Amino acid sequence: MSVRTYLKDFVALIFPELCQACGCSLVNGEDMICMNCVYDLPYTNFHQQKDNVVARQFWGRIDLQLVYVLLYFTKGGKVQNMMHQFKYKNMPRIGNRLGEIAGKQLGATPAYQTIDVVIPVPLHPKKLKLRGYNQSDHFAQGLAVKMNIQVDCENLIRLKHTQTQTKKSRFSRYENMKEVFSVKKPEKLAGKHVLLVDDIVTTGSTLEACGIELLKIPGLTLSIAAIAYAE
Repeated sequence: MSVRTYLKDFVALIFPELCQACGCSLVNGEDMICMNCVYDLPYTNFHQQKDNVVARQFWGRIDLQLVYVLLYFTKGGKVQNMMHQFKYKNMPRIGNRLGEIAGKQLGATPAYQTIDVVIPVPLHPKKLKLRGYNQSDHFAQGLAVKMNIQVDCENLIRLKHTQTQTKKSRFSRYENMKEVFSVKKPEKLAGKHVLLVDDIVTTGSTLEACGIELLKIPGLTLSIAAIAYAE
C-alpha cells in the first residue's frame, strides 16, 4: 500500500465521504453515489421511449428530435437529496457523476449517435456569481465525456435575471422567460444536432425558451436532456 493510499484511507476514517443519495459511507472505487444507489435510483428509461411523458409536454410547443430525463424526482426521496446537495451545498461533482451515468445510457442508444454538441441552460452572471457554478454545466460535462462529444458552455447566454419560477403558473413561467436567452455565434451551430441540458424539468418553460432561440439557427436539430423530472 502506498503512502498516499494509506493517508487517504486514514482521512476517510475521520472524515468519511458519504453517498449523496442515501448518506451511507462510500468505499474505495465509489464516487459521490454508492453502488447500491447507482443500481437502485428511480430511472425513467426514457432513452428507450421516444414518446415519453416529458416529450409529450413539448408537443405543439417546440420541434424536438429526442427528449430524455435520467431520473424521477419525488419529495423526500434520494433524488431530492442529491439535487439539494448539488444545487445548494457546493457539490458540483454530483452533476458530473449523474452526467456520466446518463451519458453511458445515451452513448449506447443508437438514436443519440447523431448528436454533435451538448449545450447547458445558462445562468445569469449574477446568479452564477452567487452560486459559484452552473449545475447544468457539470451535468453537460459528464454527459459529453461518456458520449465522446463536445460541450459548448459559452454560446447560449442568459440576458435577463428573471424572478424565481417556483410558484408561477405554466403561462406565467412562459411569459417570464420571453426574450431571456440569446445565441452569440449562431453560425457555429448551423446544421448541428444540439443536446440542450438542464437539471430539473417541471413545466419545461426554460428549456422551451432556450429551444426557441436555438431553433432560429438554419439546419439546427434540437434534443433535450435533464437530470430529473418532477411531476
